[in-house]
Amino acid sequence: MTASELVREDLQHRPTPSKPRPVASVAMIGLILALAGILLMIVAAARLRDYNGGGPISTVVGAVLVIGSLYPLWPSFLAFKAARERAALLRDDQLVMARRSSAAGREEAQIAMGYAAAAIIVAGLLLMAFANSGGVAETFFTADAWRQSFPEMIRAFWINIWASIVAQVLVLMFGLVLAIMRMLPGRGGAPLRLIALVYCDVFRAIPAIVTILLIVFGTPLAFPATADWSPVWLGIIALTMTYSAYVAEVYRAGLSSIHPSQSAAARSLGLSYTQTLRTVLVPQAVRRVIPPLLNDFISLQKDTALLSTAAIAEVVLTSTLWQSQLFNLSPVTLAAAFFILITIPQARFVDYLIHRDAARRAGQ
Repeated sequence: MTASELVREDLQHRPTPSKPRPVASVAMIGLILALAGILLMIVAAARLRDYNGGGPISTVVGAVLVIGSLYPLWPSFLAFKAARERAALLRDDQLVMARRSSAAGREEAQIAMGYAAAAIIVAGLLLMAFANSGGVAETFFTADAWRQSFPEMIRAFWINIWASIVAQVLVLMFGLVLAIMRMLPGRGGAPLRLIALVYCDVFRAIPAIVTILLIVFGTPLAFPATADWSPVWLGIIALTMTYSAYVAEVYRAGLSSIHPSQSAAARSLGLSYTQTLRTVLVPQAVRRVIPPLLNDFISLQKDTALLSTAAIAEVVLTSTLWQSQLFNLSPVTLAAAFFILITIPQARFVDYLIHRDAARRAGQ
């Protein structure tokens, strides 16, 4: 006897499925948003074309945007179609099929609302950019200012890239040393643990810009032998001192995540504490903390802009000089675009590593 046969229909009837949720109202909202997005995109495309004097490129871009904004009409149509199917199925008392049509229709309506909302946001940004007769675009996105400042700014941006790469290498090494000092065992390691703890607490508390000013301007005064050192190198040292405190905590979290049995097993095989760190603990910890390390390095890349406060001719300082010369903020926007171009790929790479590590831990 099966489980279903234990329940007699005359004693306990099977529950009737509930009626499907309505679709027409959600589909109407999606259609209204789609029409609003199309209207706003048409106005934004016209503003874009007028601002560029009816040029062919701006006209083509505007036409592509308007055509793209038409897409939400299709899922809206499918949602209304599903609403009609739902009503017909309900009249035939086919509740299960009606629920399926209702779910499909509501999903299509949500797709329409999502794409329509995206079109409204894009159109709104364009309208804001060309507000006040193009005053916003003229202030932040002037192509002529970009052309004039680009050669000098791309050379200055190399200082940011070079400083970040060198600082990252130094931070990897110094941060690992600090993390190992924080975890030294026994009474003999207590003084070094205290020194590492104080260092990490102090440099995580001091803003990076303050450290840069102290190191770049104070080191040549306190140590005359460093008077001929390049300010860029002093800035790299300042960034290294700041970010080593953060990276040390990342390393320490990775080392602490390794089960103590692995360390005990290594010691039982006759490995010294140093050998255990080098061959067992550190390699595993580094693999586990790669994503947060890369996040810190993205922040380090952006914080190279703080070197401008120490009169180092990197891209931000160069952009402000061009801004004062042209009385326009487009060079500063160009500097922001440089950072975006190198930061976003790194951020997506970090996301990829996080997803890959999660899949590996799940055994996929």
